[in-house]
Amino acid sequence: MRSLPTLLIDFDSTLVGFETLEALAEVALAGHPDAESRRVDIGRLTDEAMEGRLDFHEALTRRLALVEADRRQIQAVAERAVAALAPSVDRNLEALRRNAGRIWIVSAGFTEVIAPVAEAMGLDPSHILANDLVYDAQGRVVGVDTDNPLAFEDGKLAAVQALSLSGPVVMIGDGWGDWRVREAGLADRFWAFTEIVRRDRVVERADGVAASLDEILHAEGFAGRFSYPRGRMKVLLLENVHPKAAERLKAEGYQVEMVKGALDEAALIERIKGVHVLGIRSKTEVTARVLAAADRLLAIGAFCIGTNQIDLAAASDHGVAVFNAPYSNTRSVVELVLGLTITLTRRVADKSAALHAGRWDKSADGAHELRGRTLGIIGYGAIGAQLSVLAEALGMKVVFFDLDEKLALGNAQRLRSLDALLDQSDVVTLHVDGRRENAGLFGAGQLARMKPGAILLNLSRGHIVDVEALAEALRSGRLGGAAVDVFPEEPVANSDGFTSPLQGLLNVILTPHIGGSTEEAQEAIAEFAAERLLGFVNRGDTTFAVNLPNVRLSEVSGAHRLLHIHRNQPGVLAAINRALAEGGLNVLGQHLKTDERTGYVIVDVEGDYDPEALDGLKAVDGALRFRVLY
Repeated sequence: MRSLPTLLIDFDSTLVGFETLEALAEVALAGHPDAESRRVDIGRLTDEAMEGRLDFHEALTRRLALVEADRRQIQAVAERAVAALAPSVDRNLEALRRNAGRIWIVSAGFTEVIAPVAEAMGLDPSHILANDLVYDAQGRVVGVDTDNPLAFEDGKLAAVQALSLSGPVVMIGDGWGDWRVREAGLADRFWAFTEIVRRDRVVERADGVAASLDEILHAEGFAGRFSYPRGRMKVLLLENVHPKAAERLKAEGYQVEMVKGALDEAALIERIKGVHVLGIRSKTEVTARVLAAADRLLAIGAFCIGTNQIDLAAASDHGVAVFNAPYSNTRSVVELVLGLTITLTRRVADKSAALHAGRWDKSADGAHELRGRTLGIIGYGAIGAQLSVLAEALGMKVVFFDLDEKLALGNAQRLRSLDALLDQSDVVTLHVDGRRENAGLFGAGQLARMKPGAILLNLSRGHIVDVEALAEALRSGRLGGAAVDVFPEEPVANSDGFTSPLQGLLNVILTPHIGGSTEEAQEAIAEFAAERLLGFVNRGDTTFAVNLPNVRLSEVSGAHRLLHIHRNQPGVLAAINRALAEGGLNVLGQHLKTDERTGYVIVDVEGDYDPEALDGLKAVDGALRFRVLY
């Protein structure tokens, strides 16, 4: 194995997400009449110095004069430094502490500000090479120690040369002075670190460019926070997934690509290559063929409630975890159901259409209050149960039917048959899942069983209701109205046309699958599904996975985590333990959970082992996917 290099790391805009002098200006110039213009000048001088277009000592002197800081303000910036760590630095602190003897902070910044960060990294104070501020008797900054070479142009070269380092040396930073260490032959490689700021003139000269420390640690042979750099992991989000999801995933260091619409099978097969995480909504079909073409795929996030658009069996067979957001849009759907129910029972849509056509119809015929009427809920899950509570608050009597035993909330009454519910209900609303067995659940027979003049709402799945039979029941006058949000066939894009036998019928409201389409719901879905995906990719947690055994896991600390997804067949666990023993891996913790199709084993082991010892785990009969987390 190659020897690990010594890491020389810049401070400003590398270890932390700010430039010290710019942060100091915010504090010191607060309330100053020329604060804004001075901050602009300081930022310009910083960029010119970092890109090698202005002598460093001149830029430093001019910036300090503009700031007019004192000791108290320097301390204020130092106190915020640890909280301002670059995200990938923060998540790799444990790895940095483990290798503190190989790490030096080499910066033209100030020792007083850098010291708290060095301490958080476990560095000895002697491993800080930085400028020392000079104060006057009143504690005001008057300059820097000019005996320190770091106060001048190419000061990093002199400081690094004085260390007389042996073995490979790697410089990490975002500025011209960092690259100059490599150009002078004092470092074997220079990484341009771009997580905080990207300077093109520096990037062009770098041996490597990295948007996260994960990638650098991985490339240089260090055991960082993760065994594979996040910056190389690709996330593909389709169908206008809420930008909060992309923000969350990008903040964790992943590459994120967003596509506005859905993709058909052929297009998705082409795009899925090299993708580690796929995010979709309801329009994209993830078929067995798509999954077979997915050479890197670890997880799929359905940013919606249903997962019937995903071949779950095929996903399990490829060791791909599938997550959804079963509760995040509950309130939005419930509110729409109640709004539609009121609109239909008061015949508001027809009255509105008449007025738009110039007809004044103030008749109360067919208009009713909700109070005292019976709401029949078919499917008493998260949506049905919350709808039950709010409908009761409006004075409705609530009955429900569900195949599973469910606790009735409030005064809701569970009925033992669908027919009994249809016999009693003035309003019937469907909230069942999209499984194939529910196709055609509500057809001509059920429509005929409903009370004359009753109203039907479907905000669940399009294939559950026979829309031809529903259209006939509405045309005949047997039903008093309907609201339909989902359809057996729906356009892929907003620009596509739409036809339905329900169009043009009286007291019928058609909405384009918008039950959960509120800004609040989409943001909640984005946050929930993104967290589930991150939980799996980052630590192996399968809580809320719909196709793999659910295992709740904490962050791995002081160990390597091995994740083994396999077919549920006899002898797999024994083979895994045999491979662990033969590889000499010391087990610190182990979890196993299975379902009827798949097994999931999580093993935390000590980090000191030969990587070839993992070959036996990969070769276990029945293995579907094997992954290592640090």
